[in-house]
Amino acid sequence: MAGQLKEVRNRIKSVQSTQQITKAMKMVSAAKLRRAQDSIVQMRPYAKKLQEMLGNIVSNSEGEGEMALAVERSVEKVLLIVITSDRGLAGAYNANLIKTSKALIAEKYSDQYKKGNITIWNIGKKGYEHFIKNRYKAEATYKDIFLNLNFENVQLCSQAAMKAFGNKEFDAVEIVYSEFKNAATQRFVSERFLPVPRAEKKPGAVKADFIFDPSKEELIGELMPKILNTQLYKAVLDANASEHGARMTAMDKASENANELLRALKISYNRARQAAITTELTEIVSGAAALQG
Repeated sequence: MAGQLKEVRNRIKSVQSTQQITKAMKMVSAAKLRRAQDSIVQMRPYAKKLQEMLGNIVSNSEGEGEMALAVERSVEKVLLIVITSDRGLAGAYNANLIKTSKALIAEKYSDQYKKGNITIWNIGKKGYEHFIKNRYKAEATYKDIFLNLNFENVQLCSQAAMKAFGNKEFDAVEIVYSEFKNAATQRFVSERFLPVPRAEKKPGAVKADFIFDPSKEELIGELMPKILNTQLYKAVLDANASEHGARMTAMDKASENANELLRALKISYNRARQAAITTELTEIVSGAAALQG
């Protein structure tokens, strides 16, 4: 009985130690989430408006000369830029991103995958570790971006993708990331990066008549790479905020589960202690009765 009590006491101490860690991690993630959330909330309207403007320009320029980064080609080789996290303990965050990537390949690029024409550039170590383990054609050049997250580092990845597309190394480039909604909700999406998607034409919509100054070619040549850099940076900021939100939620749930486990262990400990006391009293009474007899 004493051994059982000691075992339960040790389990209670272990759960309490774990709970202290999960509470600390929740507080750290909450602090990081606030900064990450401010960054993406400020960035998103600007990035979306630029993306919309670029789509409109590409759509209305149809038949007026091809733009290198908007050329639609027969898709033989595909590049996926998959944005995961560097660390775990974020619930199903990384698993859902990997699942979204595989679903995109299965639904849209199954033929290219069978031919071995799918290349994955990973931003974040968790995605890279998974795809390498499962024998995908994964590259680690940009996996450490989250160690020093800034526009310049993300721009290197974006520029490399644009250069590879321009050199016809890839015929399509897709981004897989989590779009931040709030601390408890992320939306796992895939988004076409290259060729630049054209804006959807609504029935009865009037074609926009843009006036370009300086020349159209000069403006597009200058703006298109910058807008694409911003698009990828926005996706990375979204993923960064989503990661901290997912980790904060996961640690909060872990702390709640630890509370429930502690409650059950304390009940078990009290029952075992009461049983031990009852047994000792019974032995004392029996011994006293035997001496009297």
